[in-house]
Amino acid sequence: MPKTYILAIDNGTQSVRALLFDLHGNLVDKSQVHIDSYQSPQPGWVENDPEAFWQSLCQACQHLWANTNVPKSAIAGVVITTQRGTTIALDKAGKPLRPAILWLDQRRADAPPKLKWWWEAAFKLIGMRDTVRHFQKEAEANWIAQHQPDIWAKTDKYLLLSGYLNYRFTGRFVDSVASQVGYVPFDYKKGCWAAASDWKWQSMPITPRMLPELVPAGTIIGQVGTLVALETGIPEGLPVIAGAADKACEVIGAGCLTPEIACLSYGTTATVNTTTPRYLEATPFIPPYQAAVPRHYNTEIQITRGFWMVSWFKEQFGLHEQQIAKERGVAPETLFDELVNAVPPGAQGLMLQPFWNPGIKVPGPEAKGAIIGFGDVHQRAHLYRAILEGLAYALREAKERIEKRGGTRITKVRVSGGGSQSDAAMQITANIFNLPCERPHLYETSGLGAAVLAAVSLQLHPDFATAIREMTRIGQVFQPEPAHVHTYEQLYRRVYCRMYQRLQPLYLAIQEITGYPQKS
Repeated sequence: MPKTYILAIDNGTQSVRALLFDLHGNLVDKSQVHIDSYQSPQPGWVENDPEAFWQSLCQACQHLWANTNVPKSAIAGVVITTQRGTTIALDKAGKPLRPAILWLDQRRADAPPKLKWWWEAAFKLIGMRDTVRHFQKEAEANWIAQHQPDIWAKTDKYLLLSGYLNYRFTGRFVDSVASQVGYVPFDYKKGCWAAASDWKWQSMPITPRMLPELVPAGTIIGQVGTLVALETGIPEGLPVIAGAADKACEVIGAGCLTPEIACLSYGTTATVNTTTPRYLEATPFIPPYQAAVPRHYNTEIQITRGFWMVSWFKEQFGLHEQQIAKERGVAPETLFDELVNAVPPGAQGLMLQPFWNPGIKVPGPEAKGAIIGFGDVHQRAHLYRAILEGLAYALREAKERIEKRGGTRITKVRVSGGGSQSDAAMQITANIFNLPCERPHLYETSGLGAAVLAAVSLQLHPDFATAIREMTRIGQVFQPEPAHVHTYEQLYRRVYCRMYQRLQPLYLAIQEITGYPQKS
């Protein structure tokens, strides 16, 4: 019997990957095109020509076909997973009106629409007024309407990147409910656009006709057409399957199907996630996202600058290791792991709070990053270790919040994302969580999760439990080290858990004096 394969396209922040998986979760072939077309017209802005996303996707696919022995006839379907929260405005002809605004973009609307008085009163009563104002200022649609009203007046469709790529593939304005992560009027509990009476419609100028049709993740939304086949090399007529956002796919790609298994993602944004059939707000009034598994939710808590802080350290303090790595012909991560292991657990009292980019509720919008405990013994290696430890402390606190709100104890931790490739980061996480930390068998977990979704959709596996059992597995397990667990437990309970509460008044004073971060 001939083998069957699935083509998963992962349009991440740094690159687009075209990935071929078999039905046992093996990555058979891969092509990667790095995205170098981002523009920053002003400090803090991040944009990209939507056509550049499409051309990168086409290049990745064409390169894949040029270097694989897999016959195209053996491919059962194509599924797309993308970065979250990147928005694209189209005119009536389906052409982009302006560059896409990326999720990393820091521009803010300063004159969002006013809500009806009863909504204002209700949000003030329940302490959500600042959160709603934050939502309005962050909404890219409000910024476009305020600063580029002529463009907004011409906007016929307003899509996330996932919806735009679905449109390019199928000609339909359709998107998966599991891709809806961003500032759009979406009902996360019901998995549909918000009801007409919902406050979100008053918070931004988006109208229902501007949004795509929503379908469950795994829905076959069309077939590859003649022009798309010519541009990408993907076989004409191949089923196109509605995927899910990259984090949602990452969760099932790591095999996290039930609430007792947590998926930690050490990516640009670090997250902790569980999958549950129950609507559960791990942080009150902050909804969970729709999971890649239909009728399930991901109880996600984010550290928005996550493993970006590691990149920050490497750029600011890691030139020496990068130069030596180049001379030796090894990956720089190898030397950075050596840097971490040169310092004892706890970094000799150097403690880091990783709020380089503040949150909405916990931490609050006034929060900042902090490093305390400096002494004359501390060097670059201590700072690097403190970054890894601070991220793990923050994610442990998030894990405990999910456990407390959900009533289910998390007994397993699986770690994905770029940071999972660091043995030092994995061991630190195992020790701080005091749980075995499992690394999935391959790095491309979001692409694999998309392939799992497609396999179930095409009935190549009968259900998600079977697909995850057949296509995901553990590569390496890092066990907690009892002596270090004790050190971390003391530092976590007696120092880290108290840092934000003690520093918050100072953060508020800094905000009042300097105006940064801007008040909602």
